[in-house]
Amino acid sequence: MKPKILFVVNVDWFFISHRLPIALQAIEQGYEVHLATQLTSFQSFLESKGIIVHSLSISRSKANPFSLLLLFCRFVYLFYSLWPQIVHLVTIKPVIIGGIAARVTKVPGVVIAISGLGSTFLDHGFTGTIRKKLISVLYKLALRHKNLKIIFQNKDDHFSINQIISLKDNQITFIKGSGVDLSKFNFDPIPFNNIVIMPSRLLKDKGVYEFIEAAKILKNLNSHIVCVLVGEIDHGNPSSVSEQEIESWVNSNFIEYWGHRSDMSNILSQADLVVLPSYREGFPKVLMEAAAKGRPVITTDVPGCRDAIEPNISGVLVPVKNSSILANTIFSLMDNHELLLEMGKNGRKLAENNFSESEVSQHHMSIYAELINKNY
Repeated sequence: MKPKILFVVNVDWFFISHRLPIALQAIEQGYEVHLATQLTSFQSFLESKGIIVHSLSISRSKANPFSLLLLFCRFVYLFYSLWPQIVHLVTIKPVIIGGIAARVTKVPGVVIAISGLGSTFLDHGFTGTIRKKLISVLYKLALRHKNLKIIFQNKDDHFSINQIISLKDNQITFIKGSGVDLSKFNFDPIPFNNIVIMPSRLLKDKGVYEFIEAAKILKNLNSHIVCVLVGEIDHGNPSSVSEQEIESWVNSNFIEYWGHRSDMSNILSQADLVVLPSYREGFPKVLMEAAAKGRPVITTDVPGCRDAIEPNISGVLVPVKNSSILANTIFSLMDNHELLLEMGKNGRKLAENNFSESEVSQHHMSIYAELINKNY
């Protein structure tokens, strides 16, 4: 019988954008691949790829204890009924609740992907501190499986988790994001058409408001720079911006809004510069894609973002939550075509050396084989 891998991810579109190549590589290598996720409109697409799909209701908004207990029971039932050799848990609720369920059910092997620590670790208020302590206790319970591999995308997240629970060296590995298809995201010359884009989910934590404020500053300077927001409203996330806000920004002529786009390679080709003023990331895929396309990047000096560029070589780091410095940095870079060209070429080299999708997939195959072999 084929060994089974069960991916558990909060929503299907995130799995497609960040884990699908890994799943397809696993199928090629003889695994039976299952996916448990919140389904939107991609079930037929996923099944056409040979993935066995299980609908699983995972709310991405803040949860109450009853909903978490119900989710835990669903995980326990799923793990017992499928009995996969490997459970690969991605995103925060699957990692924490699924990790505890994996211990209870004693599934043979567990892969946990820490792709950022979520908004709770950004909240330093009283409520945020209490929630952080509670989540820390749950992490301790989730990360104690006997046959476990934890994938970190940056050293800051590793440090934060290691403050919660001491991890052995053989339990951890580092993989820089989910990789990028270097043939699809091919190098393109910078068009110098004065377009700066922020491609992102439209969340407060991604720095959307700072980008808008920077666009206002640039507009007041009578700059010819066109600031473009690319992405969709995430109704399942409590920090999402609203349709009314976007409409107001567009009507005020501060930005252009291009909505959700699936042709990101073509979108990036139209930009001179890519901006991501996020508050914290795991390892942002869009910065890898920008580098592969040869686009300089401005991003914030925070975990995940600073790991995805070479500062002052492939891009520039700016302080988090500082719109004026962001605007000034955009203005300065856009006025220096020679530097943009140099950073773009350096970005492509960075992507070729570090962000290959095929190498990321192969690294995962080695992890799966290692965990399965430990059970024999």
